[in-house]
Amino acid sequence: MARIAFIGLGNMGGGMAANLAKAGHEVVAFDLSEPALARAEERGATRAASAEAAMEGAEAVVTMLPAGKHVRDVYEASIIGKAPTGAILMDCSTIDVATAREVIAKAAAAGYGMVDAPVSGGIAAAEGGTLTFMVGGTDGAFERARPYLEIMGKAVIHAGEAGAGQAAKICNNMLLGATMAATCETFAMAKKLGLDLQTFYDISSKASGQSWSMTSYCPVPGVGPETPADRDYEGGFAAGLMLKDLRLAMEAARSVDAYTPMGSEAEVLYTRFAEALGGAGRDFSAIIKMIDDSWTPPEGTNTPAPPIGAKV
Repeated sequence: MARIAFIGLGNMGGGMAANLAKAGHEVVAFDLSEPALARAEERGATRAASAEAAMEGAEAVVTMLPAGKHVRDVYEASIIGKAPTGAILMDCSTIDVATAREVIAKAAAAGYGMVDAPVSGGIAAAEGGTLTFMVGGTDGAFERARPYLEIMGKAVIHAGEAGAGQAAKICNNMLLGATMAATCETFAMAKKLGLDLQTFYDISSKASGQSWSMTSYCPVPGVGPETPADRDYEGGFAAGLMLKDLRLAMEAARSVDAYTPMGSEAEVLYTRFAEALGGAGRDFSAIIKMIDDSWTPPEGTNTPAPPIGAKV
């Protein structure tokens, strides 16, 4: 069993670290949040006093951080040059491709093997060890990272060179954001046309309109399998996180001059819902409530939302 430094114990990282500890690894964890550290200890991890302290004797390092600037800062200040050079470094954050490549290049120059390994699956999958990992890096780094990632996920796929994991993640989530928006507007229209929504689901889920957003994550309460829609859109994948990923996708699209009209419109819709209407904390499927005009903004939300179809 290995000594693993784990940095970042939020909603995703906490479950991932717990699964590594459950598998018998010695997980030395650090987070700026005291409650997150306490939960990690309860689930088998050892608390580190700092990110640098967690690196002592580490054979593997896993990071799960909010954004590219955090990844760059933590690797430059606390990991590269602090962890043993024999350690395999795995960044599981969702960040921009350029920063992922930059950090991996700096790690390689210092003698480390490193991969970018963003995840798909959400909090429940992080807890259950059923995430999908999209991994960028050399063949050698991928093979060294694979045994650790397989403990935390059901699928570990080598996407290509450094940054390819991030590219795959943002392309996937752009597709998800666009298909969820289309699914929501379709159910809203079906209701206005007088269709029974369960009947429409039964038809479309077996027809050419079928998609994961419909059959596995239906945005309508009481239709299809249980989803956050059945819990008043609590839990799941927050709309604010979807907006973050869509913005990363649009940044990447601009960098390669890719034409993404559906992704761009999805970003507009999620900006309106998450920021102008205060829906950032609800599951991303709650955007249906904005589309069908049933959303009530939280108290204190004062920004008027532009009409549907207007750019924000």
